[in-house]
Amino acid sequence: MRQIILDTETTGLNARTGDRIIEIGCVELVNRRLTGNNLHFYVNPERDSDPGALAVHGLTTEFLSDKPKFAEVANEILDFIQGADLIIHNAPFDIGFLDAELALLGKPPLKEHCGEVIDTLVQAKQIFPGKRNSLDALCDRFGISNAHRTLHGALLDSELLAEVYLAMTRGQESLVIDMLGETAATGDVAAPRVQIETLALPVIAATDEELAAHDAVLDDLDKSVKGTSVWRTQPAPEEARPADAQIA
Repeated sequence: MRQIILDTETTGLNARTGDRIIEIGCVELVNRRLTGNNLHFYVNPERDSDPGALAVHGLTTEFLSDKPKFAEVANEILDFIQGADLIIHNAPFDIGFLDAELALLGKPPLKEHCGEVIDTLVQAKQIFPGKRNSLDALCDRFGISNAHRTLHGALLDSELLAEVYLAMTRGQESLVIDMLGETAATGDVAAPRVQIETLALPVIAATDEELAAHDAVLDDLDKSVKGTSVWRTQPAPEEARPADAQIA
């Protein structure tokens, strides 16, 4: 499973009015493990940044003047993300800018080059409704140090978001992946490979009272978010939940 955490910095807030990308950072995860195989470019936008945006990223027109234009790095970016799932905080913003840059080059939109797009801002709002869910707020919530972050930077923000994403999604679905990752990380040392089909995982059936209590908690969550909570967005298949539903 290959995933790319992606972030951009831009000259302003609106690609439709001519704002451009000035920095892009991509961090690679394979089986939920940071590989160190990252991609990072500063980009010459051929225009000045808005004062508000400059105060956020600190990348001056003079600094960017000798950097490559987006057209010069576009193919390398597309090759790097090809087929991977993208993890982006507030994905519509970054995708909107990337699509605008690709359109200027006559290339298809970003989603035709990658797999699924996962928006961690949407995830965070579902898990922490009514709370601040900026990257800084999530770092504080999960105990991830961002003390070295005085200005926004695409690669640094991608590295922080990778830690946030792993912390926010760590659960039972990652147990087998983690075991496989530990086996692969041994390098030249011969180690037995984990065969998924040989794993004997205990299955504990929930009682009727536990199921009723579980449903009551979900009802309260639905009311608090005034809709459907994230734990009900993908209901279990019918055959997996008879009267004696199971909790693995």
